[in-house]
Amino acid sequence: MMAGNTAKKPANRMRTPQARAAKLTASTVAELAYRLTSRDRELLALVWEHRVLTTGQLTAILFPSPERARQRLNRLHVYQALQRFRPWTPVGSMPWHWVLGRTGAQVLAIGQGQTLTEFGYRSDTALAFSVSSRLGHQVGVNDFFTRLHAYARARSDGTMLAEWWSERRCAAQWGDLARPDAFGRWIQPRTGRDEAPQTLDFFLEHDTGTETLARVTRKLGGYADLAEATGTTTPVLFWLPSTAREANLRRLLGTPEVPVATAVQTPATDFEGPAGQVWLPTGNEAGRRRELAELADIWLTARPAKVEPS
Repeated sequence: MMAGNTAKKPANRMRTPQARAAKLTASTVAELAYRLTSRDRELLALVWEHRVLTTGQLTAILFPSPERARQRLNRLHVYQALQRFRPWTPVGSMPWHWVLGRTGAQVLAIGQGQTLTEFGYRSDTALAFSVSSRLGHQVGVNDFFTRLHAYARARSDGTMLAEWWSERRCAAQWGDLARPDAFGRWIQPRTGRDEAPQTLDFFLEHDTGTETLARVTRKLGGYADLAEATGTTTPVLFWLPSTAREANLRRLLGTPEVPVATAVQTPATDFEGPAGQVWLPTGNEAGRRRELAELADIWLTARPAKVEPS
């Protein structure tokens, strides 16, 4: 500042209630519960089920625009219904990643008639995922299903991701035999036909290239055991990071005991993404790639996995 300059510094502006984290009290929880919309409750349940979701992912699933998403997410953050963090990156900045906050957990727990302890929530554990080595993998799994959600919303013809189970939920149901990254049920009407829609149940293996392919292929033994134990054959989809990785995996697969299809992860700018014509079933090396819904007709021996009501 130049000598003799007597200009006063601008007075500090008072922080508004919207910019200040709310104190966690019983009245705070009650106020949040009163203000929550049905979409808010769905959002909190999604974040809890799938551990962490980015602003872009939540926008694609639940909001009409990025601006509306940011406004609502920030409001939920003020009430500590959500916590957020940004992973470090050497270039640019990462999007906000959202995990369940304490008041959000209390609202969900009350809705299930449980205490916070019975619900299984700990704020330190929720935020610990920000430094977990599995963060990138989890975000990748969630991105796969987020893109299916976005594709279905854009079609508006009855196409839907009817089921999306997290790794934790799958482990609780089938973990003694198989541990998929997720379970999904995809429903898509047949174009121009008055027939039942194509319905595909599947297990997802989201591959990041960090495991040996021998270890990846050994997972299929567990899926075969699961099919035998339950009498239900559910296809396994491998979502792979490169064409070379896909080619090498397919050479090792041979003729698997359960239906398998592989695809290479498509760019985020690809509108159809995993719903599109990217899947190559095993035993069809010279054939064309299929849309996700088409796999339901190819695997006539597959039956929908038994799914508990959501």
